[in-house]
Amino acid sequence: MSIQAYQRAATQSENPRDTEYRTLATVTANLLKVKDVGRNDLGALSVAIQDNRRLWSIFALDCAQAENQMGHATRAQIISLAVFVDRHCSAVLREGAEIDPLIDINRTIMEGLAGR
Repeated sequence: MSIQAYQRAATQSENPRDTEYRTLATVTANLLKVKDVGRNDLGALSVAIQDNRRLWSIFALDCAQAENQMGHATRAQIISLAVFVDRHCSAVLREGAEIDPLIDINRTIMEGLAGR
């Protein structure tokens, strides 16, 4: 079985929480990599930040859907976090803000998804 077929099968069999956790883990790992390199690789920094921003935009859009099963307050909090993440991503790229708050937020959400 090819690696792509295996990945497709794994993706199709996992539940949404597992998919969200796995995606957050990948995005967070990329943020950690660029943090370690510093601002020496602006291309990698831009990609990691844009991937994080895109993921949080997806979370916000999902929470804005009427058919979303989460409680209204939880959905509102996730949308608020997504707004903060979007603004902080811009600050990282434009103003040299620290990347740590983005990593911390992702890790906190991952812990919640893992049921810790």
